[in-house]
Amino acid sequence: MQQYIPGKKTIIMTREQVRSFDLWAINTLKIPGVVLMENAGRSCAEFIKKKLENISQPKVCIFCGTGNNGGDGYVIARHLLNSDFSVTEVICGDRDKINGDAKTNLDILENLDQKIDSINLDDKNIPEKIKTLSSDSHMLVDAIFGTGLKGQLHHEYIKLIETINQQNLPIFAVDIPSGLDCDTGLPLGGAIKANQTVTFVAVKTGFVNEKQAEEFTGQIYIASIGIEPSSWMN
Repeated sequence: MQQYIPGKKTIIMTREQVRSFDLWAINTLKIPGVVLMENAGRSCAEFIKKKLENISQPKVCIFCGTGNNGGDGYVIARHLLNSDFSVTEVICGDRDKINGDAKTNLDILENLDQKIDSINLDDKNIPEKIKTLSSDSHMLVDAIFGTGLKGQLHHEYIKLIETINQQNLPIFAVDIPSGLDCDTGLPLGGAIKANQTVTFVAVKTGFVNEKQAEEFTGQIYIASIGIEPSSWMN
């Protein structure tokens, strides 16, 4: 894993390039999507373990969306549990929308008898519930939205994101801070303000082209998902 340093030569990708790379890895190289998700989530878990290595009985709260970013969050949870972390997983949204590789990793957690919490975005007590779920945590993990997010967020998600930001706890973003546009680097009505972001494959265009993006990404690190973009570009 490498830290992104502005001005240093690095590969930069747009939303569409990231999507094309993933499809190439899955359809041409025949790497199952669940394997790519495993590699991504494990990289994040190793980073988190390193960050919290000096804390006894570390506790992490992971907020998971209903797409593949949430799936990365379930992988992270499993690897942290394997390292004796206390982990709270929170589904943000309609659980019935979770499918594919994300559902596979959610099922694994439940087969391990891990309790999964959830937040109904229509509830009026979201701030109180987030405060309760994240209490005593040493880090919050944002695995709500990934790079595919487009268009303005609904007010329920803006409220959710703002409440997470207000917990005054270190926040780790998975691939991209939720609510940040991958290509423009601007918030789509609101965005997670992370201390660190571990992004997959390559630095995203918005991280580089928009100065304001630093306010949301914090320090940026680049993690491999098991295949490098240089192979795709050649």
